Parts: sequence; C-alpha cells; structure tokens
Amino acid sequence: MCLPGASLPQETLIGGDALSVSIAAASVLAKVTRDRLMEQYHHQYPQYGFAKHKGYGTAEHLAALTEHGPCAIHRRTFRGCSVKKF
Repeated sequence: MCLPGASLPQETLIGGDALSVSIAAASVLAKVTRDRLMEQYHHQYPQYGFAKHKGYGTAEHLAALTEHGPCAIHRRTFRGCSVKKF
C-alpha cells in the first residue's frame, strides 16, 4: 500500500522487518516509543492500566473499557470500543 500524495517512489515490502535492517530498526524504535507513551498515558488515565498492557487488547484492558468506556486516546476502531455500551 502506497501513501497517497507522496511524491517519492514507493515500494510495498511484505515482511519487511525480516528483509531490511532499516525497517526492523524503525519497528523497534516505534514500539519502544509507543510503550513509553503508554506509560505516560497511565498517569493521565490510571483506570485503564496502560503501564501494564501498553494498550494491547488484554482481558484487563477490555474489562476497563467495559467498566469505564473509552477515553480520549482510544481508537474508536479498537474492538473493545465497539461494545454497545458506548
């Protein structure tokens, strides 16, 4: 999938993490950055337990969504946010 509006040449590389050191490194950096952000969000929204599950759809996270509903940082496309209660 290419980025619309990008003027540079693009190529889709399925399984790029295993084929390119640059892609693998970017993936690691993105994960570490996201985990750190989730730890910061934990202080703002402690009822969700972001410091523990980092926003992944664990049973604990889904239970918190059922109890508290989604907060401002939840993606509305996340499966736990589609519960009829919301």
